[in-house]
Amino acid sequence: MDAQRSLPIAMFDSGVGGLTVLHECLVSLPEEDFVYLGDDARFPYGARSAEELRANVSQVSRCLLERGAKLLVIACNSATSAGLETAREVAAAHDVEVVSVIGPEAEIAAAVTQTGHVGVLATPATVRSGAYRRALASQHRPLTITEVEAPDLAAVIQRGFPFSESVVEMVRAYCRPLQGAEVDTVVLGCTHYPLVAPMLQRTLGRDVRLVSAGHAIAATVQRTLADSGLAREGGEEGSYSFICTEDPHAFQELGTRFLQMPLGEVELVELP
Repeated sequence: MDAQRSLPIAMFDSGVGGLTVLHECLVSLPEEDFVYLGDDARFPYGARSAEELRANVSQVSRCLLERGAKLLVIACNSATSAGLETAREVAAAHDVEVVSVIGPEAEIAAAVTQTGHVGVLATPATVRSGAYRRALASQHRPLTITEVEAPDLAAVIQRGFPFSESVVEMVRAYCRPLQGAEVDTVVLGCTHYPLVAPMLQRTLGRDVRLVSAGHAIAATVQRTLADSGLAREGGEEGSYSFICTEDPHAFQELGTRFLQMPLGEVELVELP
């Protein structure tokens, strides 16, 4: 158990978006070690088929778990929507649990909405999967759900800043169906989207609650480690390291903006 407790928490996303989740985990669990893999060679996941996503999830999960990890975090909504069971199968062979983004976000959204009108802004792959509808339907209260596909938003964010007026208008267009449905809570169904939260909040209005994966995942990871007896003890600060599948320099440069902390050297791995 002591050897397993000292292992890092493994996390992956299709690019740098999941760093918004990692940031919250680093703040909430400062004593833990983390290793993060950005599959930027195959970005965006949100435009891929369910079959492709399952294959990607299987490869990335094996890559991380074979290096050694005590917990696997899927910090990507599209990967979760299609490949959660695939990841669990891979992780089970290593006796590791899996934490993913959709369930924790649904729990928070159902808890904070006052009117029961909940919006979901997500990639086409995530919306098509119906994963959020199922997760929200399991929250034991009546909810009216409005889902909006945002096919271009993650790619715009992945390319970096600054944003042009055309991007602002894109965000406004994605928000119109949510405004029309009079939602009071919006789930940001892609880990890239918190980077444009101020823009979304301005468009939707200050009274609309935005639910992102970071806080939800950090709380779930903390609870999972405590329940399994794998939480690190002691006050020493943990480490974090990064792997990508395409361009380490570009990943490091853009990732620093997402993480709001230095990334250090990024390791390149090649996946089939």
